[in-house]
Amino acid sequence: MRAEIEEFIAHEKRHRALFAAELERRAVRRCRSYHLCGFGGWVLGFVTGLIGARAIALTTEAVESVVLKHLRHQLATLANADPAAASVISQIIQDEQEHHDRSAARIAGRQLVDRLLAPTVRAATESVIWLGMWPKAVRGR
Repeated sequence: MRAEIEEFIAHEKRHRALFAAELERRAVRRCRSYHLCGFGGWVLGFVTGLIGARAIALTTEAVESVVLKHLRHQLATLANADPAAASVISQIIQDEQEHHDRSAARIAGRQLVDRLLAPTVRAATESVIWLGMWPKAVRGR
């Protein structure tokens, strides 16, 4: 899985650069959950790496399912309002869908760890996204 993970990391670094460029272009600071995402990703990677390949694939699939839902919502919101941002998000969605699909293909059958790990990872990912969107989420923007 090492080559696949390194490929995914390269995609994520490119995504971060694309988002940073869009934020800079708009003179907007990154979301407040940025460091939490980085730390959480490191912890998830470390822990699932200790558990094994199935846990890595399961976690990647769970994270990407939440991220894809969020990105698709953002794309729908920005499609007409900000075509440049929508274009960047569209590029990122393609990679994230690939990460999701390739990881899902590695998970054959359901096991006990699936019932524990996947919902926990999804909830944590949703929470971090919510925190990053918090002022807007609370005000309904």
